[in-house]
Amino acid sequence: MFVDRVKIHIKAGNGGNGCVSFYRAKYVTNGGPDGGDGGKGGDVIFIADEGINTLMDFRYKKLFRAENGADGTKRNCTGANGKDVVIKVPVGTIIKEATTGKIMADMVVPFEEKVLIKGGKGGKGNQHFATPTRQAPRYCERGRTAKEYDVILELKLIADVGLIGFPNVGKSTLLSMVTNANPKIANYHFTTLSPNLGVVRSKWGSDFVMADIPGLIEGASEGVGLGHEFLRHVERTKVFIHVVDAAGLEGFSPLENIEKINDELKKYNELLLERPMVIACNKMDLPEAKENFEKIKATYEPMGIKVFPISAATNSGLDELLSEVAKILEDYPEDIVFEEDFVPYIEQDLDNEPFTIEKLEDGYFIVEGVGVEKMMGYTNIDTEKGFNFFQKYLREKGIIDALEEKGIQEGDTVKIYDLEFDYYK
Repeated sequence: MFVDRVKIHIKAGNGGNGCVSFYRAKYVTNGGPDGGDGGKGGDVIFIADEGINTLMDFRYKKLFRAENGADGTKRNCTGANGKDVVIKVPVGTIIKEATTGKIMADMVVPFEEKVLIKGGKGGKGNQHFATPTRQAPRYCERGRTAKEYDVILELKLIADVGLIGFPNVGKSTLLSMVTNANPKIANYHFTTLSPNLGVVRSKWGSDFVMADIPGLIEGASEGVGLGHEFLRHVERTKVFIHVVDAAGLEGFSPLENIEKINDELKKYNELLLERPMVIACNKMDLPEAKENFEKIKATYEPMGIKVFPISAATNSGLDELLSEVAKILEDYPEDIVFEEDFVPYIEQDLDNEPFTIEKLEDGYFIVEGVGVEKMMGYTNIDTEKGFNFFQKYLREKGIIDALEEKGIQEGDTVKIYDLEFDYYK
């Protein structure tokens, strides 16, 4: 089964906590602090694997968690780092953040590695907090909590040549004749419900990959039928072979069918019509095809689009068609990149994440924000050192200034998640 869109949940590993410990040995009664640091949490890493061509495996496993870092221990021993989780996806997979729909990664380069979420940092042990005046600190730093996301994996096939056209015009038959692919072939609409790939062993140059894009229909650009699922795979195709039933066995004008498909491509993405295209007039072994072929040729060859008479069933005219496609690919610019029209997802640094302040009533303010919440998660506010760090954070990040702009007065109450305290300058 070909699967090209799935939703999964990914989470990086949390950082390990620092350790509170003091050196103890025979004849040593007051050893200094020797609490080790927590280990770093594992990352979530995606790899584009050329050996995979479907997202099928993700139908059965949808949760991916990296390992947490281990806590620090005595004698300055740092906790072990958590193991990364490595997720292999097909080349051409787009990773979207499920809530916003923004692109987090676009895996178009074979064997490319992308660290999508970094593991949380380990907390510092009490050895780091010793000073000449505070030689026995009894506090440490908590490990940072890592981020987690629901993400959409969306596969867009990368092929040199794409076969496009209405259903039942002979695309699958053509693919089976010129490649090693074995698509399902039958005389009814939508026999092909997922793209098929095959390799053309070219006699005219380098081999190339050909994709049979399932039959488009009028309205596909608006999502009619399986339009968007089909059109997704057209976007990363270098050359189009527009296959048309020149015999008009379905009772429709072949010339009109070409115009309808081109119109759907234009509505979906105007840039698609700028790709090189040839037209393959199929079923030329039937007598009624000749007149339609001449009309199509007279219409499109003046536009610079070559038209070839073929019969996929009898294997005639295919060499001429493939020779022209191979020539186009040979002259194809190597530096063309099929860019996606998207606003990329930008991972915000913890220290720069925004916060909000809400005044519920006179003398009562609520502060919220991802950065504030996470800072509280790795800071031990119950200790003097931790609370001093907390106050410094509020001032450096502009939260105190923002509260004063909201009109806070001495003695007013501030609530930050589970913590409530009175404000004093």
